[in-house]
Amino acid sequence: MRIADLAAKRVAVWGFGREGRAAIRAIRAQLPQLPLALYCSESEADAARAFDATLTVYGQEPGSVALCAYDVVVKSPGISAYKPAVTTAQAQGTTFTSGTALWFAENPGARVIAVTGTKGKSTTTAFIAHLARALGVRTALAGNIGLPLLELQGQSADLWAIELSSFQTGEAGALELGVVTSLYEEHLDWHGSRERYVADKLKLADVSRTLLVNGQQAHLLERTAAHPHRLLFGTLEGWHVADGAIRRGEQAVFDIHAMAAPGLHNALNACAALAALETLGYDAVKAAPALADFRPLPHRLQPLGMHDGLAWINDSISTTPLATLAALDSLAGREVTVIVGGHDRGLDWSDFVRAAKDRTDLRIVTQGANGPRIAQALRAAKAVVPLGEAEDFADAVTMARTVTPAGGVVLLSPGAPSFDQFKDYAERGRRFAELAGFAVETIGIDGLGIR
Repeated sequence: MRIADLAAKRVAVWGFGREGRAAIRAIRAQLPQLPLALYCSESEADAARAFDATLTVYGQEPGSVALCAYDVVVKSPGISAYKPAVTTAQAQGTTFTSGTALWFAENPGARVIAVTGTKGKSTTTAFIAHLARALGVRTALAGNIGLPLLELQGQSADLWAIELSSFQTGEAGALELGVVTSLYEEHLDWHGSRERYVADKLKLADVSRTLLVNGQQAHLLERTAAHPHRLLFGTLEGWHVADGAIRRGEQAVFDIHAMAAPGLHNALNACAALAALETLGYDAVKAAPALADFRPLPHRLQPLGMHDGLAWINDSISTTPLATLAALDSLAGREVTVIVGGHDRGLDWSDFVRAAKDRTDLRIVTQGANGPRIAQALRAAKAVVPLGEAEDFADAVTMARTVTPAGGVVLLSPGAPSFDQFKDYAERGRRFAELAGFAVETIGIDGLGIR
């Protein structure tokens, strides 16, 4: 469905975040006279009316009866497609679309690399854009990474590096290359079950002419085996990490210690990006040196700097225990205090406990809604790792500062979402930086948009 197809239809936008605002602007640019309703929170209603005085604004969540009154609802990605009100309205004939779906319909000829994955999708997408630009390719960096596609509607690029969340993979149109970086348990509250999450994530395969996947994940390989044009990264035959280098087959291409983004997982993300560019015919070997000046994304193992004699690292994007383990692995050999805990989705922390309980160079500070459960699991395992239980987030940072030896690292890698205390992981990361003593305004994503 293109924006022009909304003409003469009853249309509502659901959500007044950045995606919702981008959708309103794009619709108004083509259909300025179209009556348009908006559903948002009560606290957003006045701002919405000021944003566009022609909107009919409802400061409430719509139920099925309200949704059935519209031919088309443009839904923000954070609103689950499996909500009873949505499925009921769909059964009665209401069509649900999104900013992502509208952009793909408007731009069928765009050359797109779309990236998804439980972890690594943002960094991989940013790597693709950074490396392509190093080759002189006019590249767009957009999508779930922080810039809605519709904000770039009408602009041109030679290559589109687009991040898609599991909420968006089913909304993409046909594209040249899809990349799946990893597949773990995540967002079960939105999808309803692990199996549905996996199925939704892999909807990207259905629209990708060529599919590039992480060859180190057996489950991902099994689930994508039927794709007619599947390629792998992370295996010895292609782009992979071995002996301290990013390699293309047997050829050592780039020393991973020269990467600005630390950790073996980021080196693997770089392999995904290089393999993606090579798949589309670009000279990935020539692009690889640009990995040295890639600025790590905020909240993803982001080095904030030294303060009070300690190194502070913001990994607020970490929302699973496995992501926290990956962060700790990237800091092997250093004295680390890790702050864990947040919104409790009932995920299993046993792998984390087994890996961490006997480390002598690690201290753990628990906080947040699931902090007590993590602490109890460590105690039950008779962990020797020093353990602190904080009353709140600020107390956790103070405690970490106190117990970390001089020259050591304070790592925020919660392994859980932020919703028990913060709006999102970015707000949590900014608060961490502020409490650590750093200027919050310096935290941002480089390279969004078209360059």
